[in-house]
Amino acid sequence: MLLQVNQIHKSFGIKPILSNISLQVQERERIGLVGANGAGKSTLLQIIAGHMSADSGDIFKAKDTRIGYLSQNTGLQSDETIWNEMLVVFASLLQAEQELRKLEGLMADPDIQANEKKYEEVLHRYSVQSERFREQRGYEIEARIRGVLHGMGFGEFAPDTRIDTLSGGQKTRLALAKLLLQEPELLILDEPTNHLDIDTLTWLEGYLRNYPGGILVVSHDRYFLDALVQGIYEIERNVCKRYTGNYTRYVEIKEAEYEIELKHFEKQQGEIARMEDFIQKNIVRATTTKRAQSRRKALEKLDRLDKPLGDLKKASFRFEAGRSSGKEVLNVQQMSVTFEGQEKPLFHNVSFELRRGETAALIGPNGVGKSTLLKALTGERPPETGKLHWGTHVDVAYYDQEQKGLNPQQSVLDELWNTYPHLEEARIRTVLGNFLFTGEDVFKPISALSGGEKARVSLAKLMLQKANLLILDEPTNHLDLFSKEVLESALLDYDGTLLFISHDRYFLNKMAERVLELSTEGIVSYLGNYEDYVEKKSELAEIEAERAAKLSGAKGGAAGASVGKSGSGAAGGKTASKGGVGEAPDAVDERQQKRDERNRQRKLEQLEAEIARLEAELAASEAQLLEPDVYNDYVAVQACNQAIEQQKAALEPLYEQWEAFLG
Repeated sequence: MLLQVNQIHKSFGIKPILSNISLQVQERERIGLVGANGAGKSTLLQIIAGHMSADSGDIFKAKDTRIGYLSQNTGLQSDETIWNEMLVVFASLLQAEQELRKLEGLMADPDIQANEKKYEEVLHRYSVQSERFREQRGYEIEARIRGVLHGMGFGEFAPDTRIDTLSGGQKTRLALAKLLLQEPELLILDEPTNHLDIDTLTWLEGYLRNYPGGILVVSHDRYFLDALVQGIYEIERNVCKRYTGNYTRYVEIKEAEYEIELKHFEKQQGEIARMEDFIQKNIVRATTTKRAQSRRKALEKLDRLDKPLGDLKKASFRFEAGRSSGKEVLNVQQMSVTFEGQEKPLFHNVSFELRRGETAALIGPNGVGKSTLLKALTGERPPETGKLHWGTHVDVAYYDQEQKGLNPQQSVLDELWNTYPHLEEARIRTVLGNFLFTGEDVFKPISALSGGEKARVSLAKLMLQKANLLILDEPTNHLDLFSKEVLESALLDYDGTLLFISHDRYFLNKMAERVLELSTEGIVSYLGNYEDYVEKKSELAEIEAERAAKLSGAKGGAAGASVGKSGSGAAGGKTASKGGVGEAPDAVDERQQKRDERNRQRKLEQLEAEIARLEAELAASEAQLLEPDVYNDYVAVQACNQAIEQQKAALEPLYEQWEAFLG
């Protein structure tokens, strides 16, 4: 065991943050720590890392266990270059390497060579030190640094780039890179996925899956948690509980446990009601008084179950379009943007269109200009070249990830009321209550709010705007897992058009119907969600690799021969498509058929899983009818029959869809 935390308590003033928290991390175990914003996750990590003291409780760690801790948004502060700062991690190995160089010099010294005893001593020391250096991977220092820097998005940076010239997000990524190179026995990471683009996230997941030590991580990235962790600890209502499996499994287990606890509670409440009714009816009858008294004693001794609390209160909102736009919402042609003082444009040749009701995701590496493109669309930054055409009756609402639209001097209530002065105070307070701002919370100044609270204020303003086109820049940033789920539900029910930027792959998977990949050379559009996009990119990479192999083979086999008799070239007559990938029409059709079949199979599997779930519920309801406690209770029978009818009604359209799939 690397780490054991026993009964940690922590309060700030009179407010308890953590109560009786216990957890453990085994060697090479990957553990996720989840909970709502303000639940105390970061506080617990700081206590474990020794950056904060607990009011009570104990922390034990295995002997010689080094803990590496990365807090949220902690940038690497240094006046060194990137390369020199990474070399600091290997100071002892570099010192050992210098000693090896000295020993090599002694081995080449004629005086040492002439002294057999000294020469043998030097050889022996060199052999021992060299073996130790090899075991500690001293010969891999440069490769390890380059690999981690490239994976963390610094592959294009010159090694002599000074750290103090980097942005805050880049410094945070560099701090994580340095921590990974240190390879402590236990990594403690607080929101490590902040400031990472999708490519870097994917690399980090793979790296951490193969990490030689244990990992304890706080993250709001559900895709990341699903890919990495083997266990989840949830902090809720100041206490901690462990669930086995990844994030998706944790959600399933928690929901199932709540249903079971609720059924047990309701069953006991039914038994209590029947016992109380029996006592009331029979306590005064001479013939039944003893039985009633016996029931009363049993009732007094009964270990009463508490009603399960269920989930914490969540934000509750929905987006509505005030009016419908035309079918053509937006058409962008050949747009480019160049920053002042730069010769090359940030991006150029950007063309795409949006139609009414579409949900499109804009993705691309950090720094490519995604946010800049959205600002160009909303008029905050005029484009250098290109045309921008809006359709009829398009009402645009823009969510800025930097929250620049919020006035830090205003209270939460005034921020909404000043934006929508025609609304009554009661309406404003109701909206804020739906976004979890109640009581005195509405008088907090914007400047005193956390990132998640500011995000909720911005979403409240967005909801009241009733636009038919939402343009959202990283809307899930700063939101906890529960708030993300509420946002997803609200956007899925939205009947307008949606264009958004996100690095949250779980969110992309759930929301996107089309993926727009931005690069410096323009935009490539892919139908489907994030997983469809990854699959298509993989297919295109395979095609390109095959084409390159054939081209290489053709060149090797036809050296000196004429290649262009028929004008077809070495690619076998395939015409390069607009996207730059050469494919014959029949190959394209065959690939599309395979993709359609995969999509059909996936939908069929989802449909069959839903049918199986409802059939299991129906069987359970029908079995419940046979229980004596139910069939002897008219009200329970009615409720059970009603549930059965609802389950049958839900199954009918699913059966029809299933038959249509098979037919």
